[in-house]
Order: sequence, then C-alpha cells, then structure tokens
Amino acid sequence: MNVLLIYPELPDTFWSFRHALRFVRKRAAFPPLGLLTVAAMLPAHWGKRLADLNVTSLKKADLAWADLVFISGMVIQKSSARAVIARCKAAGRTIVAGGPLFTQGYEEFPEVDHFVLNEAELTLPEFLADLEAGQARRLYTTSDYPDIGATPAPLWELADLRRYASMSVQYSRGCPYDCDFCNVTTLFGRKVRTKTAVQVIAELDGLRRAGWASMVFFVDDNFIGNRKKLKTELLPALIEWRRNGSTMAFNTEVSINLADDEPLMTMMVEAGFTTVFVGIETPNEESLVECSKRQNRGRDMIEDVKRVHRAGLQVQGGFIVGFDHDSTSIFQRQIDFIQRSGIVTAMVGMLQAPPGTRLYHRLKGEGRILGQSTGDNVDGTTNIIPAMGLERLREGYRDILGHIYAPKVYYERIRTFLKEYKAPEIRPRLSREQVLAFLRSIYHLGIVGCERVQYWRLLFWVRRQRRGLLPLAVTLAIYGHHFRKVSQLRVMRAAV
Repeated sequence: MNVLLIYPELPDTFWSFRHALRFVRKRAAFPPLGLLTVAAMLPAHWGKRLADLNVTSLKKADLAWADLVFISGMVIQKSSARAVIARCKAAGRTIVAGGPLFTQGYEEFPEVDHFVLNEAELTLPEFLADLEAGQARRLYTTSDYPDIGATPAPLWELADLRRYASMSVQYSRGCPYDCDFCNVTTLFGRKVRTKTAVQVIAELDGLRRAGWASMVFFVDDNFIGNRKKLKTELLPALIEWRRNGSTMAFNTEVSINLADDEPLMTMMVEAGFTTVFVGIETPNEESLVECSKRQNRGRDMIEDVKRVHRAGLQVQGGFIVGFDHDSTSIFQRQIDFIQRSGIVTAMVGMLQAPPGTRLYHRLKGEGRILGQSTGDNVDGTTNIIPAMGLERLREGYRDILGHIYAPKVYYERIRTFLKEYKAPEIRPRLSREQVLAFLRSIYHLGIVGCERVQYWRLLFWVRRQRRGLLPLAVTLAIYGHHFRKVSQLRVMRAAV
C-alpha cells in the first residue's frame, strides 16, 4: 500500500513569516508535524511520501503512485484543502482526511471517502483494521483522549528539512484553562496529557541525526500546563541533553502566570528556551472576566511581561478586540499596553467564535453569529456581531495595526524590549544563513525599505548599548518587515 500524505497550502498570515523567510531562503516556517506523526503510525511496510504544498507542488507522478491519499490541515487551510481534494478525486484516489479542519467540519467535504477524526492514536488503528478487512467505514470519531506516552516519533525522513526555518515537537496536549473563545479544550480537553522525557529527547535526537541544529517549536497550547512534570522530568532531561553540545533553541506557548515562577523560568532558559507566546488578550479587566481568562485577571501584566524578559525569555503576545465589555477606548489601551510592555511580536485580532466554543454557543443563541470563522484571527474579519458595532470595531482594528507596525513605533518597541531582556550567557556562532540574512536586510531594510532610518538607528543603538544582541535585533527588524506587509493587507480587508 502506498500512501501520499498531503498538507494544504497556508495563506499569507501573521505566523506564516512568508516575507521574513525570504531573507533566509526558506520556503515555510514549520513542517506538518501531525502528518509526520500519523505517518509513523502507519504500517512500516507501506510506502510513504509527503507532499507539503507550502514547500513543493502536488505532482501527477505522486498521485499516480498513491493507493491512498491522507490529507490533514487547519481551518485556515480550507481553500487549499478543497482544491487538493478535487484534484485527488479527479485522479481517482481514495481520500482519508483528519485534523482540526475536518474534525470541526467534516460535513462540508462530501467528496472525502474516509474521515479519521479527533486524535489519531485512538481512531487510526480502528480505521486501519477495517481497511485491511475490506470494510472501512466513512467516519471514525471518539470523545476519548489518548495517553500520548506511546505516540511514536515523527518520520522526519519524509520531509526535506532544508526548506524549513524551524522544526516542531510536541510535549503535551490539553490546557487546564477554559477561555470561552478558545477551541483547544474542545479538541483536546482540560486534562494536560504529556509525553515522557525519554520520548521528547528521542524526537530531538532524531532531528539532530537528520542534521537539524536550529530552532525547535514546542507546539503545546500551554507548555506549563503540568508544572510538576515539567520541573521534575522534562526540563532536567533537556538541560542534561544540551550539555552534550546541542545548539538547538526552543520556543513555545505559555500562560502569563509563568511570570510568577522564577525557578521555572530559570530552568526553561537553561534548557534552551528563548521565546514564549502568551495570550494577553486584553488590558480590560471586565473583558477578561467576560471570556473566563481567569489566569490573566488581577495582575500587572506589563510588569509580568517585563519580568519574563528579564529572565531571558522574549514574550510574543496575542491580543483581541471586540469583547462585549470593550468600549471604544480599548483600541488606544491596546496600543499603549503593547508599546509599554515591549512585546515586539504583537498579534492583534478581532474576536472570532470558533464552532464548539462556549462563545459560539452563547452568541448563536443571541443571533449574533455571522457565519464560520476563518481560522485566522488576525485577518481583519470576524464571524460575530460585536456589541460596539461592526464598523466601529473594524475602524479601531485598522487604527491598531496601522500604529503598532509603523516603522517608528515598531523600532521603538524593539529598543524597549532589548533594554529589559537578559541576554543568554552562551550565544551560538552565527550560521551562514544568518550572515546572509543580515546582508540582505541591509539592502531591503536599510537601503530601499521605508524603515531605513529606523533600521540604522537601531543598529547603531544596539552596537553602543547591547552589542551582543545585534543578531536578535536584526531578526526582529526582519520580522517587522513581514508584519507590515501582512498588516497592510489586513487593514485593507478590514476596510471592506
């Protein structure tokens, strides 16, 4: 049996880093971790190929070779997924679909032959057994959550790692919190399930054997969801593993209460973590109550962010406007918070209600759902009728994006961050890719870019004040180029 695993194309989004990737000559930010893990669950004697449409095209020869096509993706990939399914159907291939896109809306894809939904550790074995017996059903689903302690390592050999800027691994699934706009607990539950430290180290060893030595993203929705295991098992193992000479650096997602745990932050930095994404959402306390974001309430979140920066972890932040308790002052309050906190990478979106969330059910009952969410909460759209009115929300959203990614303001924020940030004690040598990216930035940002004055001022300031952070400063400048490109598109979309 030959299986072609297809990952649909991602649109140009905030997290695609498409415009930044050109500086390092990469095609995509991350490989499709889910499909590579599913591939490892398939029979060893089956033939397997990966077609990640973010780095390659779907070839006729691959379709002709395949007996089965496995497709997985997120809601944001719906348009590409439809095109892929149509092409596979025209080629007469049997299509098996899974992942968040299909788990949340499989009814929208009548052309698919088999749906293997929810978490594959539970539903895939049943499908494979039925397939072998010649009686495979169309739908496989479950409401249970598997123990991921037996989940196999991804088949990295299926992917051309040279085309990606970063790799991905997963330590845990689930989140102890239950924010009413988030579908993480709908998909994975509130109990945090973890892999063993041995599993994670084995996955990292696999990447190292494949020649990978750069950034690795722990894709957990809340990496610190089970602090006891993290402190006693995984982080000590990572710290010991890094002593064998690894140059990999890690980033992940955490909740803001990481700032309360100084020993945990110290361990994470020692283990190689450099960046954490935090769902800040809003400085409006009433809106935090409204969305059940209890872990953010009653805090000085600007000071929390600075505390994390001073520990040696860069904070990337998620922000939302459009809660019922947001007044028109929220737009300037969000701008002020982002600037004062020094969160350089600030993802701001209009509130959306994904299916299955408490927010969706509440607003549907109030007749305030406009349709399906796009899966991209920073695309300048929303699927709800906001209390402040849709036009006022769009106008305020445009104001935020137009402000925070304007060159002068963005570069000021970089300096605010670098003033607080504790630089790592050991800095890896610059790679050839980084040196070339710096040279490209001189031309694209320092000579022809609209930010050229701010670019050179930043570089001279860093040379005087934080010389060892020059590579990080250049990286953030390149990110800003991408964010401006994406924000300009979002501002235009929000104006429609």
